[in-house]
Amino acid sequence: MAITITTTAADRIRDSLASRGKGLGLRVGVKTSGCSGFMYTIDFADEVNENDQVFEDHGVKVFVDKDSMGFLDGTEVDFGREGLNEAFRFNNPNATAECGCGESFTV
Repeated sequence: MAITITTTAADRIRDSLASRGKGLGLRVGVKTSGCSGFMYTIDFADEVNENDQVFEDHGVKVFVDKDSMGFLDGTEVDFGREGLNEAFRFNNPNATAECGCGESFTV
């Protein structure tokens, strides 16, 4: 089981944590929502929770709760800009379909 991040995403996370002045890394999860069934959640991790799995890639830590791990195993987190928009993107091998905006998915 693993979550990986690209160097671009790692740089963005590092910059965001530095600007924020605190945080251990990025917290990634899944919740039931969106037009396709599940939606990715992103937040800063300020502490390690009891049910967290912690992954480190490119010197940055990613925290995933055990309930979300089954949906996210093997996912690569990327960061990109398109025009004026910038966002984290998920290359999730478990997703069988995604909505048009890429914010929700089906497994």
